[in-house]
Amino acid sequence: MTRFSGLLKFAALSAALALAACSSKPEAPPADNGPPPAQTDNSAPVQSSSIVPGSAEDLRVNVGDTVHFDYDKYEIMEADRSVLQRQASWLAKYPSVRVTIEGHCDERGTREYNLALGARRANAVKEYLVSLGVANGRLETISYGKERPMCTESSESCYAQNRRGVTTITGGASS
Repeated sequence: MTRFSGLLKFAALSAALALAACSSKPEAPPADNGPPPAQTDNSAPVQSSSIVPGSAEDLRVNVGDTVHFDYDKYEIMEADRSVLQRQASWLAKYPSVRVTIEGHCDERGTREYNLALGARRANAVKEYLVSLGVANGRLETISYGKERPMCTESSESCYAQNRRGVTTITGGASS
């Protein structure tokens, strides 16, 4: 039995050493090299510092430059009124900026019909902005009809993207 108890002691000692080897020791604290590096706050709004306030990119990215229309219509949709309200506020903040409102249509219909519908869409946007206090003299309109599509597929989702009014800066600000 002495031999057996010697084996047991050896096995117990081996197991204890194996367990000790598996446990991790706490790491030593790093040397004090001054304050920790500043952390960036990723919860901040996604507004790039490279966007120049009052620029065309500022209008497009931070305000919204496009509203959409229903098929064969030129009335401002309820969902797009907030975009135009933000545009009016933005234009009040930058009184030297002048804009052109582009009217666009989908591919359906004749060229002449779509040029006329695009003009009515651009004028509807202009009139809404004027009703919000933007000076009429700062706003111009142009119709491109179906000549400048955003999407070229013949599908309803594509047509919906092309039925739009786009506000573009034409003067008074950097683009």
